Amino acid sequence: MAEDFTGAARAPEPKVALSTASVYPESTSAAFEIAARLGYDGVEVMVWTDPVSQDVDALRRLSDQHGVPVLAVHAPCLLITQRVWSTDPWTKLKRARSAAETLGASTVVVHPPFRWQRSYAREFVAGIWRMAGETDVRFAVENMYPWRYRDRELQAYAPDWDPTTDDYRHFTLDLSHTATSRSDTLAMVETMGDRLGHLHIADGNGSAKDEHLVPGRGKQPCAEVLARLAAGGFDGHVVVEVNTRRAMTSAEREADLAEALAFTRLHLSSPGLDS
Repeated sequence: MAEDFTGAARAPEPKVALSTASVYPESTSAAFEIAARLGYDGVEVMVWTDPVSQDVDALRRLSDQHGVPVLAVHAPCLLITQRVWSTDPWTKLKRARSAAETLGASTVVVHPPFRWQRSYAREFVAGIWRMAGETDVRFAVENMYPWRYRDRELQAYAPDWDPTTDDYRHFTLDLSHTATSRSDTLAMVETMGDRLGHLHIADGNGSAKDEHLVPGRGKQPCAEVLARLAAGGFDGHVVVEVNTRRAMTSAEREADLAEALAFTRLHLSSPGLDS
């Protein structure tokens, strides 16, 4: 006779957030509006050249106005944000931590240093551990990828584009980046283990370009990763970080973001128990 598991406790599904980068070239403010309209659980703020993304008070007002919490802050680590919040990378991370604490976000996403940031790169692993010990906010180091041009490959990040080669308390796994680096995504999930604290859900086909496709439109095992996290009691957030720059209209952009949300929620649904 089959056991009745109807009353069995089930772990809550992870919250699904919208990265404010996913609405580009629309604004950070528009991202809060879209997230509320589509039913996302929150946003991850990409701190970049949009002045609103750098203004904690403005972000708090947007969060309150739309009823959309800020679940994560992406520190300004991109080439185009080298002067945002200071030129000193440690100052950037301190400000990202302060923003996360003020906004009630649980995670700061950070990239490995560029190789030319030599002092920062030398101190990075120890420095991230030190900062992680000073706050309840998670510093989740994100997997990146080698830069490629034709048959040439440039190692642009140090200590490595693959953060699992070093010891960090928490990781961010980005599935567009696993496509670009041509990594074994499921093996990386296993290596990160319970230190996988944050997920950027996107897709890719393994080209040299960081594609950030809507999940399900590329070759990454997006569904498998989401199902595995749901089954394993993942306690972080899942963030839709996709490229919608080619959308011809706002309606087309929102349709892509609605599709990404539906895909993510479907595959995060807790797996049923065999009878």
